[in-house]
Amino acid sequence: MPVAGRFITFEGIDGAGKSTHIAALTERLAAQGELVNTREPGGTPLAETLRGLFLNSGMDALTELLLVFAGRRDHLRQVIEPALAAGKTVLCDRFTDASFAYQGFGRGMDLAQLATLEQWVQAGRQPDLTLWFDLPAAQAAQRRVGREVGAREADRFEQQDLDFFERVRAGYAARAAAAPERFARIDASVLVPEVWAQIVAVMEARGW
Repeated sequence: MPVAGRFITFEGIDGAGKSTHIAALTERLAAQGELVNTREPGGTPLAETLRGLFLNSGMDALTELLLVFAGRRDHLRQVIEPALAAGKTVLCDRFTDASFAYQGFGRGMDLAQLATLEQWVQAGRQPDLTLWFDLPAAQAAQRRVGREVGAREADRFEQQDLDFFERVRAGYAARAAAAPERFARIDASVLVPEVWAQIVAVMEARGW
């Protein structure tokens, strides 16, 4: 039977620069075996449909939360669990830590409710490594404003104010403190090569 694969997630507030480094890490790990790149919300046809609603439709916080966990359940069953069982490495742009940070701390949802959904939907499945791109909300906002002219319109999360993103950042900090063996904090405030050097150091420390 194949050895179970590795599940690596990328987290951080909007503007933290995850996308650049997901691509770079994909290239680094490609020589080590098969990879699956995916994202949340999304990752399956059903979850991608829910993503469109989640990011662009008005709804209350509980509806938002239930949608993202419904998509996560399908994503786990259809993509993540089969890939890991086949020995593949899964790189996922956001996972449940984002729900705690955005819906829990950002929206003020009950963290106990979130924990119940987490256990119910994931049945104990957690990433093997979470790279948390930590960045002050004001610096992230400057980066979002500075994105290429003609890029897509900001979704309803990206339009939130600085206080919202500082609460989200605090949510990530709380999750990292609760699972230090899983989280690796990446200082995303520095230049791209310096961010990448931190990621390489984390991977080498784990023998990956």
